[in-house]
Amino acid sequence: MTQSELARALSTDSRVAVATISSWESQSNPKLPPEERLRAYALLFSRTDDTSARVRREHELSADERERFQTLHRELLGLRDAVRHQLDPPVDAPYTFDFESGRITLICPELPVDLRSPLAEEDDANHTRLYRYADVDALIEMWGHVRASNPELPVQHRLPTEISADDLSGHLILLGGIGFNSVTSRLMRVLDELPIEQVTVLDLNDGEIFRSRDGAEYRPLWDASGDSQPRELVEDVALLVRLRNPFNHSRTITICNGVYSRGVLGAVRTLTDDAVRERNEAYLANRFPGGSYALLLRVPLVNGTTVSPDLEIPQNRLFEWCPEEPDG
Repeated sequence: MTQSELARALSTDSRVAVATISSWESQSNPKLPPEERLRAYALLFSRTDDTSARVRREHELSADERERFQTLHRELLGLRDAVRHQLDPPVDAPYTFDFESGRITLICPELPVDLRSPLAEEDDANHTRLYRYADVDALIEMWGHVRASNPELPVQHRLPTEISADDLSGHLILLGGIGFNSVTSRLMRVLDELPIEQVTVLDLNDGEIFRSRDGAEYRPLWDASGDSQPRELVEDVALLVRLRNPFNHSRTITICNGVYSRGVLGAVRTLTDDAVRERNEAYLANRFPGGSYALLLRVPLVNGTTVSPDLEIPQNRLFEWCPEEPDG
């Protein structure tokens, strides 16, 4: 039976994607199927004939098939229990959540009306909702990574004006700075233990810089060579925060922020880019064994392209802090 055929057979009550089947059967990075899917597996393969590629109800089984189902179901549950401790999300995989996590909500900045494409208007025949979003590069990168890492969990993205109380009680991932994301602005005030703030300064009218409690400022770098040429952004600053959700301490809040959009993307790609992800996860696990931290990172740009920060390079770490140690 192919994965496509199996997906169709298991979709009797709720749809199962082929990619989900593939994640369960992966040899390199397998995901544990939930218990109800193992029951469906056992029901499907308990049949004694090959005439029906569908999951039957238990009461439809013959006596021999019911015995086969019960034996197979116990075997599958036993195998799952035996390996679950090996596949539980490790502490150094920040965007892999356990099966009981519930929904994961990405809160994305919203563009001001005067900066939106006409296609953002709902009465346009070609209306595209994502045209209301800022930091779309960061959203696509984060959404794809979190969704692939948690195929059985609901992952949603919301604009700040769409957030409900239920959303705030789950795992939260905030994208973007205080300018376009009012939830980020609000939560950075709620997280009063955080020794970093984002502030507006008079000499930077299109972004907000970062400032630590001791007054140190962290600003982007520009190449101003050539008076006739427009300035080129050559280095942004990213803020990466991971703390307990202040509204539900059994869940987490992650903030990926920047002075500009390149910094937001750099904060995201610190833990999603395959080129640096494993090394960065290992660094964070060793440096912050409690899993809570805040970092300001240097995000270089080459020909306008964001370079993912490598945390093993000391120059990329501008500021580090965790709740268990003194600030800085």
